[in-house]
Amino acid sequence: MTSPQEDYYTFTVPHSVAVAALGGVTPNQVVVEGNFVAGWTVAQQNLARSGANWTYTTGPLKPGLYIYQYRAIAPDRSSVIFDNPASPPEVTSDSHTYTLFVPGDSVAWMADAEDGGTVDTLNYDSEGEQRTASVWTPAGYDPDRAEPYPVLYLQHGEDGDANDWVLLGRAPQILDNLAAAGDLEPMVVVMGDGDVDDLTTSLLDDLGPAVQASYNVSSQPGDRAIAGVGLGADQVLQVLADAPGAFSWAGVFSSLSGLPAGADAAAINDGTDLLRVYVGNTNDPAYNPTYQLLQDLDQAGVDHQFDGVNPGSGAAWRTWQEALHDLAPRLFRDVGDTGRSEGHRALTEPHELPAPGTTPTPWIDEHGMVTFETTTEFADATDVTVWGNFNPGGSWPRVPMEKVGDRWRVTIGPVDPWFYYYRIMVDGVGFKDTSNPGSMTTETTWSPFLVPGEAARLVSDVPEGEGGDLEAFTFASSAAGGTAQRTALVWTPPGYDPDRAQPYPVFFLQHGGGQSYTDWTEVGRARQILDNHHRDNNLADMVVVMANGNGVNFPNELRNFLRPAIQDAYNVSERPEDYALAGLSLGAGQTFSTIMAFPQEFGYAGMFSGFGTVPASADPDLINESLRLFYVGTGDITDFTFNATMSLRNSLLNSGIDHEFYIGIGPHGWDTWQRNLIDFAPRLFSPWTMDDCMNGGWRDFLAGHGFRNQGECVAYVATKQED
Repeated sequence: MTSPQEDYYTFTVPHSVAVAALGGVTPNQVVVEGNFVAGWTVAQQNLARSGANWTYTTGPLKPGLYIYQYRAIAPDRSSVIFDNPASPPEVTSDSHTYTLFVPGDSVAWMADAEDGGTVDTLNYDSEGEQRTASVWTPAGYDPDRAEPYPVLYLQHGEDGDANDWVLLGRAPQILDNLAAAGDLEPMVVVMGDGDVDDLTTSLLDDLGPAVQASYNVSSQPGDRAIAGVGLGADQVLQVLADAPGAFSWAGVFSSLSGLPAGADAAAINDGTDLLRVYVGNTNDPAYNPTYQLLQDLDQAGVDHQFDGVNPGSGAAWRTWQEALHDLAPRLFRDVGDTGRSEGHRALTEPHELPAPGTTPTPWIDEHGMVTFETTTEFADATDVTVWGNFNPGGSWPRVPMEKVGDRWRVTIGPVDPWFYYYRIMVDGVGFKDTSNPGSMTTETTWSPFLVPGEAARLVSDVPEGEGGDLEAFTFASSAAGGTAQRTALVWTPPGYDPDRAQPYPVFFLQHGGGQSYTDWTEVGRARQILDNHHRDNNLADMVVVMANGNGVNFPNELRNFLRPAIQDAYNVSERPEDYALAGLSLGAGQTFSTIMAFPQEFGYAGMFSGFGTVPASADPDLINESLRLFYVGTGDITDFTFNATMSLRNSLLNSGIDHEFYIGIGPHGWDTWQRNLIDFAPRLFSPWTMDDCMNGGWRDFLAGHGFRNQGECVAYVATKQED
């Protein structure tokens, strides 16, 4: 695995290894599956066959620890998890599992620290078996210190081992950083083997004495703490009930059990300085059990603190890493703040999804948790996933769904506010979610949904009556030979006046390959983007035309049929500088060929994920003189046209053609093109005044509109005022 640029990573697997993993069968798919989706949910990402290898590039990955494995899928949908010989797996509790830590300011608290502590292996006997524990000692640990160190026993979850907190929980790094910041009492942390029948006895009679024999640790209950995740959290509660007072400090991370029967609340309170409870969001199976646990603790009168619902993750190591980061500084000291972590929510009631089949899908709650559910038509399927653009940058992961009765379900999240689309994959075949009322004309298996929020405002509907009008416009064209009726969609701004003295400028916006004139509104959210920009007073009044670019010589149809028809039907300008042309992918190529041949007929041009080479016949001087803005935008390196767009830019530079270049985030998809339109549309036909030019505003105007100097700003505004 390599990192081609910051926060982007490429996974590479030899084809021969994948074939061998399937017993000589050539795989139909090779995937990397890990916690790449919102909320650190596990999903599959397709690798693509490239010669002797399968590869996949993803990013930008948000900072944190990723846990993943490789899977080869045979044509019959059988599959096998396998190792990549280029990098042997390091997680001992799951021999095929790898980790990837992506650094960043937001996870500096669990990054590798300079001069940190030491992790050793301790062997001990318990329940008739030799076992191992991982033991962290802080930097500067002194085996001869007069005052013995307090000790934290940190328990793993089900199917884990003594290395999980080291390799998956990043406990050493968390502790190192807390210690370096002065936020941790010097302590020894023991991560033992929790796969025992009686953890209380194992700790007190076996592991505890072994630790005391090997390390300078206190034997006093007030200097002992215990915490655990999942099964380990259940064991913590059992230890508190079995031996109240043996551990004075306790942390319960995502417990699936309640307070053990017969627990003596008074004894627990007398012997415990701190009991603090943690849980993830509604995707944590411990969510409802934790609600019940809190009720049990209250009813029994057991003193405790609750850190609140972690909104960012469910049953994931990120939840428990943050829990340890919160708990460790509270141990063996008095801490005044006993409330919830910042941003964490109260847990006031159990979580229940709607009954199967009772609502359209997906269901989106107020916290951005998105639940997908199939109809009953796939009751006999064996492999069902939801495949959508809800990954960083808009890439498409496949999230496995679980069988619930005769339907399949999965919840992911929280998903960032934005507009998304997806399909249901059933035994390798894509289907539309028929319980989703939304549809897309050219992508019949796609279904859309919107996660509301401020970040999605520009792709959300404006209030009723505050947007422009959208209508189908039919015109005659012989650009493809013969006479045909062609259709375009036309957006007119709020308050459009067919009799206005000043005609409106026109913006032609083209779709991509395999698409048609409906895509910019059904998938690209062009209507919402234009409506919101206009509502924000960030868009000049204009007419926007989204035409069908398929099956014709586009420059011919645009110049000789569509534009004259628009001029006849709408109150639009005939001045070249009042015309803009832009498109995505294929539409970007159509824009390029039109602008290169007829630059004097347009004032603005935009290419989104486009490519091409400046033809020898092009006139760079005329292009520069005619175009007020030539905008070239692309996604990131995951856009398969990225290199071609970079070649286009080099061609423009070598030809001396002025342009503005924009690199965004995302693959060759609508996330990229929506953001291109959001960035591009407000730069067109600016309604700026002469004061803006004269009072220094021209610098912003120049940056936003492609002008080269203040004089051009003045000349442009003067021309507009003459209109």
